[in-house]
Amino acid sequence: MKNTNTTITASSKPDRKTIERNRRIHMKGLCFKLVSIIPSKYLKPTKDMLSQQDQLDLAATYIKHLRERIEKLKGEKEQAMNMMRTTQTNNEIFNVESQVPILEIKELGSGIEVMLISGVNKNFMLYEVISVLEEEGAEVVAANFSTVANKIFYTVHAKVKISRVGVESTRVYQRLQELIEPLEAGGTYRDRKQNY
Repeated sequence: MKNTNTTITASSKPDRKTIERNRRIHMKGLCFKLVSIIPSKYLKPTKDMLSQQDQLDLAATYIKHLRERIEKLKGEKEQAMNMMRTTQTNNEIFNVESQVPILEIKELGSGIEVMLISGVNKNFMLYEVISVLEEEGAEVVAANFSTVANKIFYTVHAKVKISRVGVESTRVYQRLQELIEPLEAGGTYRDRKQNY
């Protein structure tokens, strides 16, 4: 009886040769599928004559090419996004004529920073801003301006003269706003002086 059971078990279990042959057939089918999805322009003229190793090398080369293309496209996308952001920012800052002049005041502990943006045609005298700051108890440490496109950017840094008294930034803002109001109406420095 033992012999009968052993022969049945041995005949139901595939031998090593059959397993290896099935594995090779399966691998050949997978390799064929892999090569079939590679565009014909990347294949050599006689793709049927390629060995399995050549087919795998060809597929690996194509995958590397795709990865490089993906990286290149990601870089181009990032450049395009940066250009869009820059263009949008520039449009917001430089091309909206109705928003100038813009006044911004920041308190910096014992100091104050005044940033003023005006149009080239809607300018004023920087010494007037400095005078307002000094009248309100601040000592100007640095003042500069730069012209970009059709806008003039003024930045004034000042520190408090007497630390006990300080500088009331809301009062400075109101006075500077009064200074630039004629500019908002389309006037110039000369127009403002004629009104006084």
